[in-house]
Amino acid sequence: MSVKKCFDNRELSWLKFNKRVLEESEDKSVPLCERLTFSSIFQSNLDEFFMVRVGSLFDKMLIDPTERENKTGKTAEEQIDEIFPIAASLSEQNVMSYHNIINELGEYGVEQVNFKDLSGSEEKYLAAYFASEIKPLLSPQIIDKKHPFPFLKNKEIYAVVYIETKSGSAKLGIVPCANGVFERAIFLPTQSKKRFMLVEELILHYVPTVFEGCNILSKSLIRITRNADIDPNESLDHDVDDFREAMEELLRKRKKLSPVRMEYTRKLGDAALKFICENLEIEKWQTYQVKGPLDLSFVFSLSNRLSEHNELFFNRRVPQKSPDFPDNMPVMERVEKGDVLLSYPYQSIKPFINLLKEAGSDKDVVSIKITLYRVAKNSKIIEALIDAAENGKEVLVLVELRARFDEENNIGWSKQLEDAGCTVIYGLDRLKVHSKLLLITKKNGNGVKFITQVGTGNYNEKTSALYTDLSLITASTEIGLEAVNIFNALSLGNCVEHTNHLLVAPKCLQNKIIAMIDEQIELATMGNPAYIGLKLNSLTDKVIIEKLIEASKAGVKTNLVIRGICCLVSGVKDYTENIKVTSIVGRYLEHSRIYIFGEGEGRKVYISSADFMTRNTLRRVEVAVPIYDKGISDRIYGIFTTLLSDNVKARVQGEDGIYRYKEETSSEKINAQELFFEKAYEESSRIKEIPEEKKKQSFFEKLKSAFSK
Repeated sequence: MSVKKCFDNRELSWLKFNKRVLEESEDKSVPLCERLTFSSIFQSNLDEFFMVRVGSLFDKMLIDPTERENKTGKTAEEQIDEIFPIAASLSEQNVMSYHNIINELGEYGVEQVNFKDLSGSEEKYLAAYFASEIKPLLSPQIIDKKHPFPFLKNKEIYAVVYIETKSGSAKLGIVPCANGVFERAIFLPTQSKKRFMLVEELILHYVPTVFEGCNILSKSLIRITRNADIDPNESLDHDVDDFREAMEELLRKRKKLSPVRMEYTRKLGDAALKFICENLEIEKWQTYQVKGPLDLSFVFSLSNRLSEHNELFFNRRVPQKSPDFPDNMPVMERVEKGDVLLSYPYQSIKPFINLLKEAGSDKDVVSIKITLYRVAKNSKIIEALIDAAENGKEVLVLVELRARFDEENNIGWSKQLEDAGCTVIYGLDRLKVHSKLLLITKKNGNGVKFITQVGTGNYNEKTSALYTDLSLITASTEIGLEAVNIFNALSLGNCVEHTNHLLVAPKCLQNKIIAMIDEQIELATMGNPAYIGLKLNSLTDKVIIEKLIEASKAGVKTNLVIRGICCLVSGVKDYTENIKVTSIVGRYLEHSRIYIFGEGEGRKVYISSADFMTRNTLRRVEVAVPIYDKGISDRIYGIFTTLLSDNVKARVQGEDGIYRYKEETSSEKINAQELFFEKAYEESSRIKEIPEEKKKQSFFEKLKSAFSK
């Protein structure tokens, strides 16, 4: 058997992941409105996939059609040829899932109507609504010599009609169905107020009144997806005077990139379809029919109308207080007593925000340095940094302006931070800074001290309640000094070349991971217990994959918990039979990265911002932190083993690369995410304040207390 059997194509593996998201919309154990959300997430994921990944494949096909990807040897064209029919099939499956959910919601008065379902009074209402609220705001256009084919915006819905004019000629008419004013879902004034029609369907129905006097030959709704894969590293002049302005210009260019896909709802006829394809400069095979809504983002407004029905939603869960942070003890004081770990979304991000607030007002704090990749719209973290700068602290913020689809948000924050007096720098030349690193430096009569935070997820209050992430806060001098080196290197436009504790990409992560895998191979070869456990979002780095295959052949037991892309195929005889790949897709987005090497006392545990993708290991600045505190190390290992025991939301990859739910071997249902939340609630309920008499007093506090007696 060839070693090629051990590899899966990156793009096809991603489609398998999105199929797992789609399966959540079909899962009868998931509440109905949550299933609706998963259906929308599937569609949104697929949109981004076409914009970024398929867009990049089209670029590669033009630049070098003979180039083959390094794992399965497929050319860009071969990958595209496989992607489109799979995507079309999955979209069809998602439409079926959506319709099934809507049908089940009929019990609650929900109904997506078309005109044959309407009563006479309802039809009159919609006719009047269209005439007064919609038609005056439409901007229809006939395509002819004097009216060229318009620019169609990415992911916008258009009504298109193929018409025969009074003169007998056939022409195409286009009507934009979104202008920022229309509500997508038009709810009928029924008693339930849950019967609705989508505005684009209403426009399409009455489109003959827009093109009066013309014979409608065919009509449909269309939506195009444009390539969004514009690489700042290749598109920007590296001698630009203002990187932020250059990025703003780049974003304007992105909106005008070439289409890669067109979806349509009804058959258009060969002539109309050919005309559209020619003007969009796409081939017919880049189009496919979707017999349902082209955009499911409206489902959230539908769910809002059902909010009184608790059974339609997951049980409400709120991030809990961590028992490691008593209310009457400052966060910095607690961290100086020992390392602490926050686990999101099960525990609240508030201690981290409080840490920043304390640092901003603490007389001993001289500087705060942080890397920002994605932040919330109304960020308390940004507010704390601004307050610190206004309090006279040195605040250095690295804002990564190339965080895909968050560029505009980050550009805005960078301006606000600068205006407040923060020193703002951007990512390195050709290297994104994806690390989640905070360094607080204190100086007093006892010298210089550090508080360092290293996390797996972004400094984002919103996602901290939706994504599973880990955040270590430590007062370790060794870790702090290495964080100092990282920020100094970033400030000078360099990469860290050497570390003793932290793993720092691109120079000191992949090689150290390989070295630790080699250690386990050596142990296995000598007949000693050897183990590798990795929790990642994606695994595509061929160098690491080949080393994991080598480890498996040496007998190293390896467990991989990988949510998304996995280019390694497990269970292949003589190659990967000692590797087990598990994927968990559930209520919360699995986002934390955990690296485990070895067993027992020799176990090494890290948490990290880095997936094992070449872009992370070699083309980004990433940071992984070792867990030296035994209690925290055991806790993280416990998290990992609990995920492995999940038999509700876990799928296991077979040697054919297909993911299947675990076979029921136990009567006990284990949903890891639910277990983690139950534990968080239990721990929070036991939190007690530290008694005042047991709080450690400083010399001056003791002196003050003595004189007050």
